Amino acid sequence: MSNIKRAISMYSLQDQYARGYMSLEDIFEFLNEQDAGLELISDQMIKGAPYPSDEELAKWDALVEKYNPVLVCNDNFINTGLYANRVLTTKESTKLLIDEIKLANRLGFKMVRMVSNTPTDIIEPALPYAEKFDVILTLEVHAGMSFNDPMTSDFINIIRKTKSPYLGLTIDTGIFCRRHPRVSTNFFREQGVNEDVIKFIDDIFADGLDPRQYFDQARKEGRMDEHMPIPKELSKLVRSQIDIMYAVFSEGYEASPFSILDEHMSYVKHIHGKIYEMTDEGVEYSIPFDGLVDYLNSKNYDGYISTEYEGNRFALENEEIIEKEQVIKHQMLLRKLLGQ
Repeated sequence: MSNIKRAISMYSLQDQYARGYMSLEDIFEFLNEQDAGLELISDQMIKGAPYPSDEELAKWDALVEKYNPVLVCNDNFINTGLYANRVLTTKESTKLLIDEIKLANRLGFKMVRMVSNTPTDIIEPALPYAEKFDVILTLEVHAGMSFNDPMTSDFINIIRKTKSPYLGLTIDTGIFCRRHPRVSTNFFREQGVNEDVIKFIDDIFADGLDPRQYFDQARKEGRMDEHMPIPKELSKLVRSQIDIMYAVFSEGYEASPFSILDEHMSYVKHIHGKIYEMTDEGVEYSIPFDGLVDYLNSKNYDGYISTEYEGNRFALENEEIIEKEQVIKHQMLLRKLLGQ
């Protein structure tokens, strides 16, 4: 039996929450029904975060006492674009991160996931506070901003430099796509994307690559179109702006081998089990979770895989968003793969 544990990110239920179909208490109850740990999006679900009122904190405390969840991780965003006329200064961003650390501690979390583009120059100044409040800071290695992204590399260098157990990585499984997500394709198809562009992107994945790798190689070889941010051979197929958008957005799905984690496994503290579409057969259309779990078991990973449903952003017109159903299917898959 695997030592890997299961959680659910409240990101997966954002539409249910935003539209009032599920309250925060409903989500707590749902996670308990799934016997899964809790990953919070405090910016979304705690009013006033990172400075909630005593009343908001009392509501949170009451839910935690009633449902006794396993508090796995709190996701936060250092919004450097908070103002319309400037970005936040390093001092302002550092204070925000320190305040997020304090909030995570107050809410009962021992881990914070920082969004991929968190400024790296605020990490070391905030690190003493992470240690003081016993909160691990993890940077999300997200599809489209994976290990060859400069910000990710800079953060990993800080981990190596400080050797702090309070720094680590959250791996987004969108870096392990083997096919372009079908829900994304259908969404853009509804907008009128050219089928030849769809086939071009699908063929890249079929060849064992991903659009980001393919486009990077085109840049190195000078094959990029002068007027579009895509390779010349793809631009010949473009008929509309939607075609360009589809091609550019496709760079947000990566097809990395699991072995890309080999040198980083000692830093991996958490995993976002990204799902775009759980099929009727009970598997994720784009991401081979069976192979991923086998790999993680071979590396003795004993942290959490937290279901993160992202197909909700690709709902078709007049189509119901089936967040709960998709989460349940993924949790069933994880139970099977983890021998639970």
